[in-house]
Amino acid sequence: MKYLILVSHGGLAEGLKVTLSMFAGDKIDQVIAAGLAPDQSVDAFADSFKQAISVLGPEDSVVVLADIVGGSPLTTALNVLDEQGKLEGTVVLGGMNLPMALTTVVMKDALEGDALVEAVLAEAGSALQEFKVSASVDEDDDDDI
Repeated sequence: MKYLILVSHGGLAEGLKVTLSMFAGDKIDQVIAAGLAPDQSVDAFADSFKQAISVLGPEDSVVVLADIVGGSPLTTALNVLDEQGKLEGTVVLGGMNLPMALTTVVMKDALEGDALVEAVLAEAGSALQEFKVSASVDEDDDDDI
């Protein structure tokens, strides 16, 4: 089985998992969330991350989404995955957002490697846009003055 691992500073990963369950509830058991708490040491996070991924079996693979590439949560998670022999073939992407996570959880079993990366990044990028709001002018309002 292929798992999606969400890694973040604070509660972003856990909150994103809760939100994902609203859209992909049937696959939420394939999502693992781990966040580095503000008062938590990196070593304590490594221990909690090891516990979180204890469900992974020898044949399981992972896709990791992180809030910030190069941040302590991601680097610690990757070190733990490496120690457990799970790093080879792992797809790692940073800048996670809801469209990125949703696309990953839906497409992770259908696409591999570069094809998965391209699909996820395209969806994540297309979700970034300005939403312009304009006030409507009701011409009848002037008659009431």
